[in-house]
Amino acid sequence: MPVKPATRDYHPARVERAASKTKRTRTPAKRLVLPRNTTSLDLEIDGRVVKLTNLGKLFWPELGITKRDLLQYYADVSEVLLPHIIDRAMVMKRYPNGAAGEFFFMKRAPKPRPDWIELCHIEHSSGNVIDFPMIQDLASLMWLINLGCIDLNQWYARCDDVDRPDYLHFDLDPVPGANFGKVVETALLLREGLESLKMPCYAKTTGSKGIHIYIPIQRGPTQKQVWKFAKEFAHAIAAQAPKLITAVYIVAKRPKGRVLVDYNQNAWGRTLASIYSIRPRSKATVSTPVTWKELERGVSIEDFRIDNLPARVRRLGDLWEPLLAKRGRFKLEAYL
Repeated sequence: MPVKPATRDYHPARVERAASKTKRTRTPAKRLVLPRNTTSLDLEIDGRVVKLTNLGKLFWPELGITKRDLLQYYADVSEVLLPHIIDRAMVMKRYPNGAAGEFFFMKRAPKPRPDWIELCHIEHSSGNVIDFPMIQDLASLMWLINLGCIDLNQWYARCDDVDRPDYLHFDLDPVPGANFGKVVETALLLREGLESLKMPCYAKTTGSKGIHIYIPIQRGPTQKQVWKFAKEFAHAIAAQAPKLITAVYIVAKRPKGRVLVDYNQNAWGRTLASIYSIRPRSKATVSTPVTWKELERGVSIEDFRIDNLPARVRRLGDLWEPLLAKRGRFKLEAYL
C-alpha cells in the first residue's frame, strides 16, 4: 500500500482516547477464568463489559481447542503481552472458522464496538485516514480476540508518532530446502554481527517456520531510515555466508536451501506476529521469546504451544522485558 512519508513536522496519526474515565489496568487482581458451561458471556473486567460469543466453537478441531481456550490463553499471558502492544495500532487478522479456515485482514475498527476501545487514526498517502483499534488493557484484548483474531499484529511505532519506531527487526524465514536448524544457525550469525556493532538483540520463534530478531532503538530515525539500515545489514550478513543466507527479496530469484533474512518487514505499514501470539498452525504454536543459550542448545517451533506457554511464562517471566526499557536502546543514527 503506498503511503505518505512522514517528516519531523508531519504527524500522520492521532490517538482517540476512550470516553470512559475508568482507570486502565493491565491485569485483574486475580487470574481470569472463563467458564466452560456457556457458549456466550457478558464478561466484566474493571468496570467494562465484553461480550464473548461462540465460546464452544472449535478453532483447532484435531486438538479439541475451542474459542474459549484461545481467549483463556490470552488472558493467562496478558500481563507479559500487554506492555509490548499498548499504544500501537492493531491490524486484525480474523479467522471466523478457526485456524484451518479462511481468514481476512481488517484495519478499520468494526462498528458497533464498545465506546472504550481506543483508536489510532493513521493517514495514508491516498489521503484516507484509517481508524485502527488499540489493545490498551485486558478488556480490549478480550474484545479483539473474540472477533476471531488468533495472532496479533501491531504497528511497529507507537501511535503518537507512527513513522518513528522504537525497534527494528529481522524475520528469518527458511527458503524451500532449508530446515529450522539452518534458521537457528543464521540467528546466531546475526547475533554476532549485531553485537559487533554493540547492538542489543533478542530472539523469538515465529510460531510458524522461523525466528524473529529484534533490536530496541531510540526513537528518532524514520521508518524508511530504519528499513534502509536493515536492508544494508541483511545484505552484508548474507555476503558473509552466501551458502547459508540470502537477502534476495524477489521470491523467484532466491537460491534454494538458504535462510532469508527478511528486512522488508521494516517498511512503513508492515507488521509481524507479536510476541506471545498463537499462530494458526496445526499444533497451535506460539511466537515465543527464547534465550540465546536455548537456541544454542536447540529448540523447535513445536516446543512452544498454547497448552504449555502460560506455565513457561510463570516460570521465566517475560524474557523480552528489556525491549520495554527506556535505557539500553541503541542509537541508530550513528549508522545512518
